[in-house]
Amino acid sequence: MSKDVTEAARRMVSVDALRGFDMFWLVGGTGLALAIVKLFGPGVQAVLLPQFDHCKWAGCTFYDLIYPLFIFVVGMSVVFSIEKYKGGEKNRRVYKRIARRFVLLFVLGVLFYGGFNRPWPDIRLLGVLQRIAICYLVAALLYYHFSIETLAGVAAGVLIGYWALFTFVPVPSTGLCSFTVDSNWHRFMDELLLPGRKYDGTWDNNGLLATLPAVATCLLGVFAALLIKSDRIPDKRKLAVCISGGLLMVALGWLWGFQFPVIKRIWSPSYVLVAGGYSYVLLGLFYLVVDVWQYRKWVGPFVWIGANPLTIYLAREFVDFNAFAERFVGGSIANAVGPDVAYLLQMIVSLALSLLVVWFLYRKKIFLRV
Repeated sequence: MSKDVTEAARRMVSVDALRGFDMFWLVGGTGLALAIVKLFGPGVQAVLLPQFDHCKWAGCTFYDLIYPLFIFVVGMSVVFSIEKYKGGEKNRRVYKRIARRFVLLFVLGVLFYGGFNRPWPDIRLLGVLQRIAICYLVAALLYYHFSIETLAGVAAGVLIGYWALFTFVPVPSTGLCSFTVDSNWHRFMDELLLPGRKYDGTWDNNGLLATLPAVATCLLGVFAALLIKSDRIPDKRKLAVCISGGLLMVALGWLWGFQFPVIKRIWSPSYVLVAGGYSYVLLGLFYLVVDVWQYRKWVGPFVWIGANPLTIYLAREFVDFNAFAERFVGGSIANAVGPDVAYLLQMIVSLALSLLVVWFLYRKKIFLRV
């Protein structure tokens, strides 16, 4: 995280808190929620457990909203990081900064998925961090060079173009216009053009074509940051736009889903609207409580995570926090309380260890500057 983003977020704590809330579910929050749900009966579990897993294909769960929310916040960070350079003479340092962040995120993504310890072609070139890097690169360059109207046109054009391709152009491998897992344009393009190892064998959830609508998600974050930062728009109107506008996007996304289903794995335009709408609603709520009402006693852990999201994300990949937590509450303790309570205790300790790491880094003002 860069110094300028940190300074901007200090003035607008809701941004770091929202980022931390999003990452919370990836660094122990989901495990804790699952452990709590498992203490209830089958009826409650049947309703809530699916919300903490990805949809197999069409549809959208709570867990499916975490990834696009992070890309949305990345779009917000674009505004905070380069707004002061926009509108003047083009600065080579800005290009270097954008390029550096892109390269570092992309390389970290490759390392995250196994790096180069396997021979080619068993190396995964595209994954979550790589997609975030690409979205950041494109959104930053677009924002630096073009007006907000142009960016809106790009976002709309990408979504409409993606919809038209899937709806009216048959996939060459099957000759059908299809949104199914076995026949769609995203899968076809990955099978044709994407080298290296793919998550799904012949294609990748984070592959080539679906990165385009993911850029639109990032641009939604750019628009949100410009709205929230504006001194000319009163807080009530900002909140109305975020919450009512977000709910409208959610409704339009689900309506669009009757024709082009809401599918995370190919980042369908309807999914962009649904996830983007929920992101706006959450932003509005965080902005209201944290920055307008100034009620901040509860946001400390989220701010710690939000200030170092990449650090704790990578740390939990390379260190098994759950196994480490079992050293504190395993063995006789686990046997005494039973498997469900033991799992809950393990998730509580695992999450506590994550929070301890980010609290220490935040207190020492140590940030992974990407």
